[in-house]
Amino acid sequence: MRLSQYFLPVLKQTPAEAQIASHRLMLRAGMIRQASAGIYSWLPLGLRVLSKIEQIVREEQNRAGAQELLMPTIQPADLWRESGRYDDYGKEMLRIQDRHERDMLYGPTNEELITDIFRHSVRSYRDLPRNLYHIQWKFRDEVRPRFGIMRGREFLMKDNYSFDLDYAGARHSYNKMFVAYLRTFERMGLKAIPMAADSGPIGGDMSHEFIILAETGESEVYCHADYLGFEALAEDPDYDNDLQPVVDRWTSLYAATDEKHDPARFEAEVPADRRIATRGIEVGHIFYFGTKYSQPMGATVTGADGGEVPVEMGSYGIGVSRLVGGTIEASHDDAGIVWPEPVAPFKVGLVNLKPGDAACDGICADLYAKLGGAGVEVLYDDTEERAGAKFATMDLIGLPWQVIVGPRGAKDGKVELKNRRSGDRDELGLDAALQRLI
Repeated sequence: MRLSQYFLPVLKQTPAEAQIASHRLMLRAGMIRQASAGIYSWLPLGLRVLSKIEQIVREEQNRAGAQELLMPTIQPADLWRESGRYDDYGKEMLRIQDRHERDMLYGPTNEELITDIFRHSVRSYRDLPRNLYHIQWKFRDEVRPRFGIMRGREFLMKDNYSFDLDYAGARHSYNKMFVAYLRTFERMGLKAIPMAADSGPIGGDMSHEFIILAETGESEVYCHADYLGFEALAEDPDYDNDLQPVVDRWTSLYAATDEKHDPARFEAEVPADRRIATRGIEVGHIFYFGTKYSQPMGATVTGADGGEVPVEMGSYGIGVSRLVGGTIEASHDDAGIVWPEPVAPFKVGLVNLKPGDAACDGICADLYAKLGGAGVEVLYDDTEERAGAKFATMDLIGLPWQVIVGPRGAKDGKVELKNRRSGDRDELGLDAALQRLI
């Protein structure tokens, strides 16, 4: 993509309402614009990141055996009355009426709707287990939306729901999602620590939040420092085998959010020099809640003995849009965003310092064509901006690599290759630069 043709409305000044790094940098980098309080439009650069994260989430859900569907944003209130949550959920739920005066709501989550789909579709224990997910916009009417997309009212979420015949099956489904979440965040270049957490309005008695440590996080968290050194999981975990050893390892040390924090236990179990007490950003949350929804809503199957059995359920959420902000909070510097390569909007920023110069134009055209032909996503700055402004924009938007082409180096067939994260710079010939980037 040529920058001269790309819609990238960067801001030189930080808007007054931006209080944290991700909000500030997303506005300045032209990724989002506010439509109303807590509701944002996603501009081309931001949407590219959002789509990259969404695809990683989708791939790991599919790998773990979940099946994708798509549920509507607007749900009938009667389903929520069946579960007993319609009145209990509170003012965060946006309640509306259609033209026929039927009570509806803009879904904050989908336990009721997926249970309704299941109960009308599955009747025998032979059809279990099932795990169904979708990636859909949600709305929760936060009393005080703030921090940009980190605590907005409208957000993109992956939520999925498991259905099993008994507790043992439900626990295995829970463990599969636990492992899939570790894999998902690892692929994004994030260290997300699973922590014992409160179930909140979802309900249930087994729950973990996946937390990115960040001083700007909304929650106080406490954990053992050894989690930061835990190795990545195997690329292809066997989801049919027993996953409890993996879960046991990742829950073997102290890790809890403030609702579950036990100061005495924390001090007893964690040596003083290994204690981490900081803030964190929740990017995923998994729940087991048994028959909380299946019992009142009549989601039963015929068991092996011919009797009716309410299915055991769990739900599993990942804040897809929140992950964009969470990644920035965990990976930025004074100059701007520093994207992990798997979720970067483009891999390479190609900077032509002197458009119109035959040597510079020729090298840039050659690199642009060859990188694009190899499947490398390139943002080519072919604008007439001064060099300092070009460098500032590239650092602000945080692409992993910058290839800088100036008249002096171009005469010798050389370019400068800069790594955004380390700041390392190398002067290389074209072939050498291509080998590093392809």
